[in-house]
Formats: sequence, structure tokens, C-alpha cells
Amino acid sequence: MIDVLSRRDLDFLLYEWLDVPALTARKRFAEHSRETFDAVLDLSAELAQRLFAPHNKMADAQEPTMRPDGSVAMIPEVKKALDAYARSGLIAGPFDEQIGGMQLPTTVARASMAWFQAANAGTAAYPFLTTANANLIAAHGTDEQVETYVRPMLEGRWFGTMCLSEPDAGSSLADITTRAIRADDGSYRITGTKMWISGGDHELTENIVHLVLAKTPGGGPGVKGISLFIVPKFLPAPDGGLGERNDIILAGLNHKMGNRGTTNTLLVFGDGNHSPGEQSGAVGFLVGDEHRGLSYMFHMMNEARIGVGFLATSLGYVGYRKSVEYARTRTQGRPVGAKDPSAPPVPIIEHADVRRLLLAQKAYVEGALALGLYCAALVDEQDTASDAASAAEAALLLDVLTPIAKSWPSQWCLEANSLAIQVHGGYGYTRDYDVEQHYRDNRLNPIHEGTHGIQGLDLLGRKVVMQGGAGLRLLGTRIATTTSRARGVGVDHADDLDKAWRRILDVTEALWADGEPTVALANSSVYLEAFGHVVVAWMWLEQLLVVGDQADDFYQGKRMAGQYFFAHELPKVGPQLDLLASGDRTASDMNPRWF
Repeated sequence: MIDVLSRRDLDFLLYEWLDVPALTARKRFAEHSRETFDAVLDLSAELAQRLFAPHNKMADAQEPTMRPDGSVAMIPEVKKALDAYARSGLIAGPFDEQIGGMQLPTTVARASMAWFQAANAGTAAYPFLTTANANLIAAHGTDEQVETYVRPMLEGRWFGTMCLSEPDAGSSLADITTRAIRADDGSYRITGTKMWISGGDHELTENIVHLVLAKTPGGGPGVKGISLFIVPKFLPAPDGGLGERNDIILAGLNHKMGNRGTTNTLLVFGDGNHSPGEQSGAVGFLVGDEHRGLSYMFHMMNEARIGVGFLATSLGYVGYRKSVEYARTRTQGRPVGAKDPSAPPVPIIEHADVRRLLLAQKAYVEGALALGLYCAALVDEQDTASDAASAAEAALLLDVLTPIAKSWPSQWCLEANSLAIQVHGGYGYTRDYDVEQHYRDNRLNPIHEGTHGIQGLDLLGRKVVMQGGAGLRLLGTRIATTTSRARGVGVDHADDLDKAWRRILDVTEALWADGEPTVALANSSVYLEAFGHVVVAWMWLEQLLVVGDQADDFYQGKRMAGQYFFAHELPKVGPQLDLLASGDRTASDMNPRWF
């Protein structure tokens, strides 16, 4: 079995580029060192390869089912792997020591999780969601809520979910109908239905902690009335154990094309499981203040969006590595110009077009991994910078980059999976090989945590214009610093990147010149894609600066992948920006009747 990720690439990005060990000079990370970071990555790789990867195809073929009694059945290998993950303590990695955490840098924690996402996306989803859930409660919950819910999750005894979407609301959270009414004891009674809840029910842990958006009276229309609640599957007992089952019903399992090993559920809150005389509904506990639920949930959603980008990257990366291995061993055809038909066939990696397919994958997945880890490093800077100005800059830049960090890998690492199938030829779309599953698993990520359309609206409609364009200017300053360094040491492509960035600025200004959102946002998805390509070109130039004139195979591979991105990918941005500058309204002017 090949490694699902490249440890050499991770070391390059974490140590040679981002200099993550330098974080140990900060108080929060003072107990750590390069050695402890290596130990976490070694453990992650070992567990992922030994316990997660082997049942990936099995969990896909034998997806969870609903028993007649309403419980969930799944293959035992999933629980075995997750129990080992819980014992490792990795769930607690980035959390405060005072609540049982390890105070790992987010950058290292993300790299750790990437091993599991590459090995088995379905099984890795449970701790991934749990970490995001626990982070939100730790940030916005009371001390009692942290003690009651976060500690068991960090120990791996309980898992967590996020419950936003509803059957008739989808991504339009203003239209949710789930309601919460305050009870006499200060808790709330939740009634409503939630859809597409990953990890929403299972028998993997003692309890499941749902974070549920619901509307409370008096908050006004739309999203103004939304509050956030902790709604556990089992109510906590006074002694810290489990009390009675909450009024939450598993109404059904959704069966997706990918990530089949993760239960995806329709949950009904408040279906009548209460004693006579009791107020109906599932028991929920308010997080923070009423009517501020959406702002709290975005704490989890923004983290999840970066995590989805890592998931997409990991799936693209493992598909790339498997297609390289296949191309090295699969023999077919002979070199162009070979005259002897009786000569033995050569490995297909000897054919230039196959190398092109592999180079494209390498450029996509290694560029995406650099972007994800750069954003993780911004989280560490935001949380632990020694001065407020640096922390604020990191937060602002992270705001601008989050739509890109989610959407670009979801699009282009999916394309890497498609190219991996192409490298495998006819075998690529059979279940005998893994690459067809990696594609199916990754196809969900352009939708998870906000579609491309939503990310485009967020980027162009909010992020690049917020604070008078401060985030856009900050990103431009960072890019200019990189291109200046590149010119100073003779690294190519600085002019290409500068030219592309100037066009982004010009087009952004032109789109908003009339101040009319309908016109400006009509092609925001195109803007998102062009902007993302420029950002990833920046990531590649950053990597090329580290490569310098080093010449072993690893660095030569980096150099060629960067060259490929600038030669084949960055030029795609030009026509997209031309389209945006033209003010094209074809899509917005299309009458729905004409379809």
C-alpha cells in the first residue's frame, strides 16, 4: 500500500516554507518542538494507513443502514478505527490544556487530519465534525457547557454535529422553520426537522452533541431571529453520565454518491417523546445570547469550510499518488518513433501526455495543500500573535481567503481525481481501482458548507469590499512582497503574477463601478475561479522561492509543477477576466421560461 500523502511534501511546507517550529517561541506552544510535531505526524500517518485506509472501500460498498428499531448499523471496522483515534488523543490536538487539549498549532493539527481524510474520508468525517463542534462550544459556550460537552468530545466518548439545513430551506437559513421555546427551567424545547446532517446518528459513541439553529420569539424576521442550541442525543445526568434519551428521532438516512461511510441523516426534533404534562420538543440549551446564533455558527462554518478544502485536497492528493504508482507499473505502447513492434511495451509514464496528466494533478493538489496550510498558519497567527495589529491582519487575510480555501480545492482537486481516472484508462472507472471512489467522494465537496455559487457571492459581494477593500489591499501587499523577493533572487514568474493581480484589481473596481449588486454579482462564480487561480499561483511562487536552485528529485518535481501552473493554468485567468470586464449578462438575462 502506498502512502496516501507525501510526508516529504508536508515537511517541505511545514518546516522549509512556513517554519512552523518558530511558533514554539510563543507561550501557547512552548511545550512543543519539531520533535513533538513529527511525532504527531508520524502517529497520524501510522493510524491512517493501518486502520483507516484498509476499510475505505468496504465502508463505501457496505454503507450504513437503518435497523427496524431506528438505530444505525455499519461495519465494525469504522468503530475500531475511531476508537483508536480517540485513544491517540488527536481529537484534542489544538484545544487548551485546561480542558484536556494538547495546544498544538492549528497548522499541525490540520496536517494531521489530512492523513485521515486521504485514507478514508467517510470515517474521518466523524472526528472532523466533532472538532469543529467542540471548538464552537469552547469559544462561545459557558464554563458548564464546556465541561459537560467539550471534554467528552475531546476524549472521543461523544461526537458532535452541526444542524443547519432543512428539507425546504437548504442554504437559505433565513427560511428555516425549526422553533425553540424557553421552558420554565431555563432550557428550551426544540421542534423541527433538519436535513443532510452528517454523523447525525450512529452507535459509534455514547452520545452525539447536536448544534442546532432554531428561531426564537422576538428576534425579528429572517436570520435575525436565529439562535443556537446544544441538543444532545442523550441528556447529561447530574453525575456526568447519560440520562434519558432526548426527543430526537432518526427519520431516515440519505444515500449519497460518495462519503458513503458517513451517516447522513434526516432528524426530527420534538416528535412527541415526552411525558404527559411536559412541554413538547427536544431539550436544548442556548449557546451565548438569543438571536445571535448565526454569528456563532459561522465560527464553526468558517472552520468547516477550510476543513472541506483540506478534505478535497486530501482526496485529490491520494488519487494523484495512486495514478503515479499506476503509471509507473502499467505497461502499454512504445515510445514515439520506435520502429520495432516486437520491442517490449513501456510504462505509460514514459508517454508525454500521461506525464501531462500527472503534472496537472501535482500542480493542483500541491498548490491546494500549500493554500490550506497557509490559511491554517493564519489561524495560528490570529490566535497567538504577540501584537494586536498582526492578529488583526491575519484575521482579515483569512476572511478574504476562506472562500478560496474552500472552493478552489473542491473544484480543482476534483479535476485531479478526474485526471487520475484518465491515467488509469478503462480500469479507472471500475471498482477494482480506488480512483473512481475518490472522485465520487470528492464530488460532494463543491456543495459541502456552501456551494461554489455561495462562495463566489461571499468573495465578490462581501470579502473584497469589506472595510473599504482593506482585505483586498492586504492580500495585494502580500503578493507584491512575494513577487519582489522573486525578482531579487532571479526566480521566474513574478511578472506574470503581478500582471494577473493588477487585472483582478481592475476588474473588481469595474464590477462595482455602478454599485449595482445584481449586475456585479451575475458572474461571481467566474470571479471566484479567476481569483482562486491567482491566489494559487501566489502559493506556487512562494514554494518556488523555497526550492531555489536545489536540484534533487523532490525539488525538481516542485519546480516543474510550478512551471506547469504558470504555463498552463494561470493564462486561463485572462479570458475569464475579459468576460467579467465585459459586463456580460447572458445568465442573468435568461428568462426561466426559455429553458
